[in-house]
Amino acid sequence: MIVAGFGFTSSASADSLAQALHATGHGDRLDQLATAADKAVSSVMLDFSREHGTPIASIEPSLLEAMQTKTQSLTSQQMRRTGSVAEAAALAAAGPGARLITPRQISADRLATCAIAIGET
Repeated sequence: MIVAGFGFTSSASADSLAQALHATGHGDRLDQLATAADKAVSSVMLDFSREHGTPIASIEPSLLEAMQTKTQSLTSQQMRRTGSVAEAAALAAAGPGARLITPRQISADRLATCAIAIGET
């Protein structure tokens, strides 16, 4: 299973998510999208999911906090208690034993991040 994890600000657009995903180089081979539970129901994420025909995994805060991330964002640490929401969401959704194949990449407008994880789930 290949999962794209996303972190994004309230100002992000579907284009912001697309930019971040494009930066990972894995946009055409996804089984699932993942993000923080409160972001999973945002119109931006729902529209992006529909546009790509890919379901969203909603990741609870405690699970985001439990994931060990490769990169560290001060903002993510302060707001979400994880080094990278994108990396943590991708790893959590991909299941036990998942590994990052692309660490957090940032959209050109700097409003969204995306990371790609692969897992057995």
